[in-house]
Amino acid sequence: MRPAGPLLLALLSAGGCAGQRPPGVPLQSLVDGGPGISPGLSGVAVVVVDRRGERHAAAAGRAVIDADAPARERPMDVDAPARVASVSKLLVALGVMRLVEAGIVDLDRDVSDHLGWSLRNPSFPDRPITLRLLLSHRSTLLDDGGYFFPLGATLRGSLGEKSWHREHPPGGFFNYTNLNFGVIATVMEKVTGERFDRLMVRLVMAPLKLDACFNWSGCSDAAVARAAALYRKSGDGEAWVPSERWAEQIDDLRGRRPDCPVRLPSPDAPCDIDRYAPGENGTLFSPQGGLRISARGLGRVARLLLNEGELDGVRLLRKETVRAMLAPLWREGEAPAGETYGGLMRCYGLSLQCLIGEGDQPLARKVGWSGHMGEAYGLWSGLWIDPAAGRGYVYLVTGTADDPAKYPGRHSKFRAFEEAILEDLASR
Repeated sequence: MRPAGPLLLALLSAGGCAGQRPPGVPLQSLVDGGPGISPGLSGVAVVVVDRRGERHAAAAGRAVIDADAPARERPMDVDAPARVASVSKLLVALGVMRLVEAGIVDLDRDVSDHLGWSLRNPSFPDRPITLRLLLSHRSTLLDDGGYFFPLGATLRGSLGEKSWHREHPPGGFFNYTNLNFGVIATVMEKVTGERFDRLMVRLVMAPLKLDACFNWSGCSDAAVARAAALYRKSGDGEAWVPSERWAEQIDDLRGRRPDCPVRLPSPDAPCDIDRYAPGENGTLFSPQGGLRISARGLGRVARLLLNEGELDGVRLLRKETVRAMLAPLWREGEAPAGETYGGLMRCYGLSLQCLIGEGDQPLARKVGWSGHMGEAYGLWSGLWIDPAAGRGYVYLVTGTADDPAKYPGRHSKFRAFEEAILEDLASR
């Protein structure tokens, strides 16, 4: 066992004894950094909820960092939206399940029927790909051939030999794959005739009163003004160099939304997105990771799940639908697996991770949590619910001063600073 560093000792002394409750999350300590626990963070925001409402919210660090213009800097806060990476997939699943309940799509129907062309693993041409397989990462699609295609490209034309795992049939193999959600978004567009960004606002954001959006399309001007940029300390903008200054990775918006919310085929290409035909390329608005939402907004999503589809008197989904989302469809050892995010993913439902045992347990004690993690562009995020306790935990870390791989967790494949945050939040 590694010796406890100063920050861990502070955590333990703040509330490590049974029955005691710590006086507050040591967020500033995490921002400042501590041996073995935190590399130093640009910003962090956390929220704890139960079924009735928000129970704790805190933030530390900065949402915007600019050493050359300190007047531009803003403190991090729980209402600052950030690109939350793969937690986005959970919100997409909510949208899919609304379409399922409306009878517009069926989880077990061949998605080729909706796409208008045949989506098949070339090695298993008789095995249909369904929304259930896509949502649970059992489609045998891979990210190796890309999963984020520019305006003007089509999903059909972008899939190639590297897009498929050829040794296992669909349904019999788990591989965590971003491309699954580009296909899902394309299906959603095709069956509704609506562009994915607008569809998600109608199906999910508006009913839940979330000022959230994909790729900043659909968020208010106020949300854009509150945006938290993502960072790492770097000399070249990519590799971590702790002695260097914070380098922006994405979303230093300076109060204005991006000129174009989608990827263009070249820097000088026109952003003629109004000519885009929904159903051609659902990867455009980054359904796999492009959601911009605040920690407080994710807390509302956690409450929705805890209340089995209802939030503040608004029923978004039926109880049985949420229960189906939480039910495991793959467990480690029950079927072959490829990418499991370093072993962190050991159980998965309909776009929800389930924590089941050694390796995926961020606390010293075993927890039966469900939710999703996210990691991209320097960000580390998580939305987790504990149905038995009726509690939900959200955290957004907007950047690290050094390679997070140097700060492994003590109990799991989570990073040490994630474990420290979740241990404290779970004690509240």
